[in-house]
Amino acid sequence: MWYAIIGEDKPNSLDARQASRPAHLERLHLLQDQGRLLLAGPFPAIDSDNPGPAGFSGSLIVAEFESLEQANAWAIADPYLAAGVYASVSVKPFKKALPA
Repeated sequence: MWYAIIGEDKPNSLDARQASRPAHLERLHLLQDQGRLLLAGPFPAIDSDNPGPAGFSGSLIVAEFESLEQANAWAIADPYLAAGVYASVSVKPFKKALPA
């Protein structure tokens, strides 16, 4: 099943985000290589593709896991959480409807 993983950034966490980004992306590339990643990306803090020092307000990952427990375990092991980028992470089952 697909699961939506939503990370909410702490204020002023851009430096920690940039420092831990390679490890964060490495895990996402592994999911992608396994064919289990639907999409992933950050939420810019302002209405811009390149928010500069405004940074990001969080991230969204939609990936396939065998269970909610496995999705939660994967989410809490995210380098962004360990580095203090995320204030919170939530995981919800996701049903892809479109595009078909």
